[in-house]
Order: sequence, then structure tokens, then C-alpha cells
Amino acid sequence: MKVAITGATGFVGNRLIQRLHAKGHQIVVLTRNTTFAQKVFPSEAFPNVEIVAYTPNTSGSWQSIIASCDGVVNLAGEPIAEGRWTSERKQEILNSRKLGTQKIVEAITNANPKPSVLINASAIGYYGTSETTTFDETSTSGNDFLAQVCQAWEAEAKKVQDAGVRLVILRFGIVLGNGGALGKMIPPFKLFAGGPIGSGRQWFSWIHLDDLVNLILEALTKPEIEGVYNGTAPNPVRMADLSQTLGQVMNRPSWLPVPGFAIEALLGDGAIVVLEGQQVIPKRTVETGFEYKYPNLQSALRQILN
Repeated sequence: MKVAITGATGFVGNRLIQRLHAKGHQIVVLTRNTTFAQKVFPSEAFPNVEIVAYTPNTSGSWQSIIASCDGVVNLAGEPIAEGRWTSERKQEILNSRKLGTQKIVEAITNANPKPSVLINASAIGYYGTSETTTFDETSTSGNDFLAQVCQAWEAEAKKVQDAGVRLVILRFGIVLGNGGALGKMIPPFKLFAGGPIGSGRQWFSWIHLDDLVNLILEALTKPEIEGVYNGTAPNPVRMADLSQTLGQVMNRPSWLPVPGFAIEALLGDGAIVVLEGQQVIPKRTVETGFEYKYPNLQSALRQILN
């Protein structure tokens, strides 16, 4: 296949490209920063990767490259849990997803021939937060800021169906791997100062990076996969259980809680991502027969930390 990818230099995109390249596929990296992308994917190590400059929120000549592709994976979006949510920051978070997806769909709609599939990222923030409710792909959306962002994001992606293109929306949970959210949690544990964040009762719906990449690969190649799927492991845990398991795997204590106000001081409104969670079950994902390599938190953490 020839696959165009946005957000390619990010945590998930980087691993996805490594896997696609190893399988011999052709890859088009759509990036705002070609210099950085060339450092991440040097041509001598990644001869199957073509790097193309693009402007995610505006139409342009970059859109013509989509006509040569079999599939598109849209992972681009401003980081959510970094920095305070000023009104400008919130607008950036929304626009990077809504307008970015709009321009990808525009490129697919105008392509001749068209790619056969668009895989569009979304997030479990779609459901809002709750300590008591269990959510699956059929659950209604929440009404907080992140839920509204996900609704707008997915609404733009759905327009690709008018062009007769198969659409897969993957609502990502918190992705665990070397780096990302876990990379920020490990240092306190190494210093014997690890523990649950906030109340510890909030749900933590996670997925191992390799499982998420495998899910994307299956969505690319299996025409029967269509619609919305939760990109989460089948066994979500509460934050206190995450901290305890992380402490066990690292052979470190996990009793020192991080107070919610400390996270709020650091992240502002963005603290909602870690202080309030949601229990999300990947019902449709499991029904496809998808096999998780890491269905349980302990096995996932052992693989990552070892």
C-alpha cells in the first residue's frame, strides 16, 4: 500500500511508520516541519518514506499527493495535556483537529483516484468524564470542552463518506509506551516519590502503543472494519491501581499521592485529562476479533519498562 500520514513524527505516528516501513509499504509523511521529519526518518534508513510539506489548516498543492495513496491516516492535533488552556490554546486545540481534518477530507474528495480508506484519530474524551459510568462505542457524547472538540473532529471526518470512502474513527485512550504520558509518571517513581494523582479513584483507560498501531494496521487492510472503535485495552483501571502496579513493576513504593492542586497549577484546565477519567470498554474492537498483545496493565508495563 501507499499510505499518507499526518502527525507522523508524534508518539503514535513514529511507531506506525516504523511498522509500515518494515512491511514494505510506501509512506507519504505530511508535515509542517520537513527538516525535523527528515531527522526522524532519514532517507538512508527509510527509503520508502516521502516527506511532503503541508499546511494543515489551509488548502494547497500538498493536497494533490493524496490522489496517489491507497489510504490516509490522520493523527495530527495540538497536544492537549501540555500547558495551560488559555482561550487561545483552546482554539488551537480545536482548530488543529477540526480544520486539519477538514482539509484532509477536502483533499480526499478532490482526489482522482481516491484513497479507499481514511483512518481518523479521535479520543475517549468524546464521552466526557465519570467515576461511575461505563462507556462503549454506542455511548452518547459528553458536553465538556474535550467532548466538544471530539464531536467537531469526528463530524469533519464523517464528511469523507459522502465521497464513498471507507471511514474508521479510532477513539484513543491514554497510550502507554516509552515516552508519552508514562514517560512523565516514571521519574517520581525512580526517586521513590511515586503515587496516585489526585483522588486515585478516577478511571484510567489505556492502551499499549503496539496494540494501537496493530489496530491501525488492521483498519487499513480490512475492508470490513468501518465506523467508530475505541482504541483502548479491554481492562481499564483506576488511577490508584495504575500507581500500585507501576510501583510493583518498578520495585518502588507507590504511596505518595500527587495532590490535584499541584497538577492544576501545572496544567490549568488541562488537568482534567488526568484528574477526571472515564471507564471505556472497546466493545466493537473486541467484536472484530482483534487480538491484544497486552490486554492487562501489568504485562503492558513490564514490556515497556524492561
